[in-house]
Amino acid sequence: MAEVQSGLDLLVAQKFALLRGKRVGLVTHPAAVDAQLRTAVDLFAAADGVRLVTIFGPEHGLHGQAQDLISVAGNEAKAVPAAVHSLYGTSAASLRPTVEQLKGIDVLVVDLQDVGSRYYTFQATMRYCLEVALPLGMLVMVLDRPNPLGGNMIEGPALRVGFESFVGAHDISIRHGLTVGELAMLYQQELKLGPGEVRVVPCEGWKRRNYFDATGLPWVLPSPNMPTLDTAIVYPGQCLIEGTNLSEGRGTTRPFEICGAPWLDAGKLASKMNAEKLAGVTFRPAWFRPTFQKHAGKDCGGVHCT
Repeated sequence: MAEVQSGLDLLVAQKFALLRGKRVGLVTHPAAVDAQLRTAVDLFAAADGVRLVTIFGPEHGLHGQAQDLISVAGNEAKAVPAAVHSLYGTSAASLRPTVEQLKGIDVLVVDLQDVGSRYYTFQATMRYCLEVALPLGMLVMVLDRPNPLGGNMIEGPALRVGFESFVGAHDISIRHGLTVGELAMLYQQELKLGPGEVRVVPCEGWKRRNYFDATGLPWVLPSPNMPTLDTAIVYPGQCLIEGTNLSEGRGTTRPFEICGAPWLDAGKLASKMNAEKLAGVTFRPAWFRPTFQKHAGKDCGGVHCT
């Protein structure tokens, strides 16, 4: 049995008592599973006394099939028990649910597995949902999940004023150390959102010092380029490489763990980086050929952060 129970696990154990008789909208993705790998969509659809009215899919789509920067249409979701709306369409407005899409819903439930970094967009999607739903007086229920990087370490700068975006929606550190539920409460308080209510179904048994592998919960990749916990651990730093002319490893089997460019000498780079003697990390010389995005089809020299 898992050391930790997610908010979804607790909701299932309580036979969905908190939502009995309610019409529900669900914001979710494929990593929102219980300890038995059953998806939130399937569990909500089968729950007695709960009417799943609408499903919202974030970036990468409800099924997690779309690469980054690829817009998703609501009708792309297959074999689902309710109407599906995309929260990552072709415009900035599509990042938020509309008032019309929220009609006929009593409770908006958010179940998204975050990875503990400001520019990972699922927590931004949650914030945008709060900004629309709470002024309507709705109840927003957040099913909490562990922060895969633990909750004790906070690293990186704050968000610079004037540089807000979907990958920087709120002024939190790059590695923020909070769970999705804690972020929801922070956003409601700092944005003074109301008159609706945020209700968090907390994780049970999670210790802030623990990374995800200590929880006993199954890891399901929350997005196409977040295949493992190792990826999530290096992501807060390695994702910054997106803003350079180096490849951050997209288009390889080790995105964010591998980085480099065609003009780099892998051996020299690894030697210089290892000379920094950073605690807990070794840089292995690596050559790779991305299949898409930056330097696609070209041999790149770089390092594998391990």
